[in-house]
Amino acid sequence: MERAAFEASLALDGFSETVERQLTPAEATPEHSHPFDARLLILSGRLVLALGGARHSYGPGEVFDVPRDRPHAEIAGPEGASYLAGRRR
Repeated sequence: MERAAFEASLALDGFSETVERQLTPAEATPEHSHPFDARLLILSGRLVLALGGARHSYGPGEVFDVPRDRPHAEIAGPEGASYLAGRRR
């Protein structure tokens, strides 16, 4: 998905905040949860999402959702990862 289409879909679905973030190569976030729904668009690199006992790898142009209050972790690929995230409270 292209960035403009992603941002338009965020607005349509009630995601009012956006943040852009970069992870360094192999950077991992410990398991955590958020008090909001999140939708992410991978801009570059690869990101592995560990959620509910499963792991899935996402690359540029791919989109995924993380529901509020769901424990998850993120691991950047060997080249790092950058993403745009929408937040819906």
